[in-house]
Amino acid sequence: MDSPSRKSSAIQRWLILILIVLIVLMSGELIRRQFRQASYQFSMAPDLTQSEIRTIDLFREASPSVVHIRTAEIAFELGRFSLNQQKIPQGSGSGFIWNREGHIVTNYHVIQNADEMTVTLAANTTWTAYRVRVAPSKDLAVLKIDAPKDLLKPIEIGASSNLQVGQTVLAIGNPFGLDQTLTTGIISGLGREIISVTGRSIRNVIQTDAAINPGNSGGPLLDSSGRLIGMNTAIYSSSHVYAGIGYAVPVDLISRFVPQLIDFGKIQSPSLNFTGVDDFVTGKLKKNGVLPSSIQGVMVQDLLKGGAADQAGLLEIRRDKSGNIVLGDLILQMDETPIIGSNSLLDALETHKVGDVVTLTIFRNNQKLKVKAKLQDWKNEQ
Repeated sequence: MDSPSRKSSAIQRWLILILIVLIVLMSGELIRRQFRQASYQFSMAPDLTQSEIRTIDLFREASPSVVHIRTAEIAFELGRFSLNQQKIPQGSGSGFIWNREGHIVTNYHVIQNADEMTVTLAANTTWTAYRVRVAPSKDLAVLKIDAPKDLLKPIEIGASSNLQVGQTVLAIGNPFGLDQTLTTGIISGLGREIISVTGRSIRNVIQTDAAINPGNSGGPLLDSSGRLIGMNTAIYSSSHVYAGIGYAVPVDLISRFVPQLIDFGKIQSPSLNFTGVDDFVTGKLKKNGVLPSSIQGVMVQDLLKGGAADQAGLLEIRRDKSGNIVLGDLILQMDETPIIGSNSLLDALETHKVGDVVTLTIFRNNQKLKVKAKLQDWKNEQ
């Protein structure tokens, strides 16, 4: 009969043997991986640099998430005995896969006047696209295709708040209808501003020298890790062909508004729910001495009943008992942000979300007052 000490020794020998076998197997797997990597790099070309290999890998990894969007307009022609329908190709652009439910993100201007849209995946399968919702003031559109989930590879989402001028970027898209084109460059500038089709400013836009041409619109701008940092949107060129300056909507804006378009069908825009006096009119009042020349802000013209400004106690333009016009409150500041005019008020609101409580500094009867206001969805609580 074995003694307890002899049994313990046998168990230890078995454990050591198992450990040795595991080490051998792991070492063999590591060697095989290194061999495969070396074979892969050699098979590509013996003279490629590590940087080139990295770029090739990034393109292969990200390109299945990029799609080609074609649009068409339906025109009707009166024939001799019938009304004929004719499909007229309108244009093309790019987009990227947002999720496995088939949502595709692109620029609004890519599909703005389209009656029909198709989306071609990297695997060369083409699907009819349906418009989910759009946000023209942000140049954003969300489409949907009914493709199998195994064909849909969502793009990897990055961040744009910590970008640096000079860092490497890659743009993938379909310029001039050429599928899956890659261009590379750097971030040339940050904090740029472009104008959307509605005339509203889009702030904090990324400037890049990566070549962006017609058809690139809606495609992704990636960082050196292959993560989405922006959506290629516009070029700065009088000829409408790339001239060294391209712009991309930052991913932080996209990440904020695309889920809202999918979930609610619209962007939830934080608002005080009032109508402001035109900046030109406010300037005239200062010029004529009705308002102090040093005062800048947005004047309340009409209050939406039950709106955030109304509930906060702001006063609109009105007449007193004698019939004289009494000016509405002038909003000078939101929290710590000075309000210069209508655009700066909209920019200040966009840094908040519905339900936030803000402190407004207002000018009333030649005095500065502070009031609290709880932001609402725009015209949502009438």
